[in-house]
Amino acid sequence: MLNKRDCRRRVFLCAAVWAFVAPFAAAAADAPDFSLAKVYRENADLRGYFASEKLDGVRAFWDGEKFISRRGNIFAAPEWFTAGFPKTPLDGELWSKRGDFENISGIVRRAKPHEGWRKIKYMVFDMPRESGAFRIRLQTMRETVAAANLPHLQTVPQWEINGAEALRAKLEEITAAGGEGIMLRRKDSPHRGGRNDDLLKLKPFADAEATVVAHRPGKGKFSGMLGSLLVETETGIRFGIGSGFTLAERKSPPPIGSRITYKHSGFTNTGKPRFAVFLRVRKDEPGE
Repeated sequence: MLNKRDCRRRVFLCAAVWAFVAPFAAAAADAPDFSLAKVYRENADLRGYFASEKLDGVRAFWDGEKFISRRGNIFAAPEWFTAGFPKTPLDGELWSKRGDFENISGIVRRAKPHEGWRKIKYMVFDMPRESGAFRIRLQTMRETVAAANLPHLQTVPQWEINGAEALRAKLEEITAAGGEGIMLRRKDSPHRGGRNDDLLKLKPFADAEATVVAHRPGKGKFSGMLGSLLVETETGIRFGIGSGFTLAERKSPPPIGSRITYKHSGFTNTGKPRFAVFLRVRKDEPGE
């Protein structure tokens, strides 16, 4: 049986643990239910989709008061940046220009507001709390953003597609100019979280994200450095990535637990990516 002193000690310990855990639990509970893209397949009926450029920025959910990341963390946007923003929730990308992901990420992940945000725009591509088909939400979104009349709040341009040949030509045009690819959104789709065919992505190569599980030591010219990464996908599949690293990255590899982006050439019968090549560490969470 516990005495009063032990009881008080346990109560204090529980209170201390909860004080530490509660903020993280709240952040996880508030994580937005983002819609996520599947890879475009040639048999998709393009007449049912709008197309837009795939922006390589940092995904952010505007809840009417603040920006929230995919994991439920809050971006420290300056008050002047969000002043005049609509009170209705928006889904979009914190972005600046093509080929600028590292700079964008470095700006928006900092723990305190700063002047670097003057280079950032919030590019809106959905209104997740609005009912109805995407074609209806798109019109509402355009009107809402136009009413705010802020240069750093814009809608992502959407256009209709005239067949697969036109889609591929547009992809070549975008990537030749330094863009990343094309997103396809089903016109009649309601907003749904998770990964489904309502949202598709088309890029010159297939890419995906995984979490670093372990570092495997190098041999020969890479002795004493990274040989390969053991990574795990969101579905629990583990595989190694041994190419695509710079010498600096082999000397100081992505930390265990970090998320990386890799490209690949399809999948094996067991679901593992073929010829996986490291692209970069995916840093898009505040404080990373």
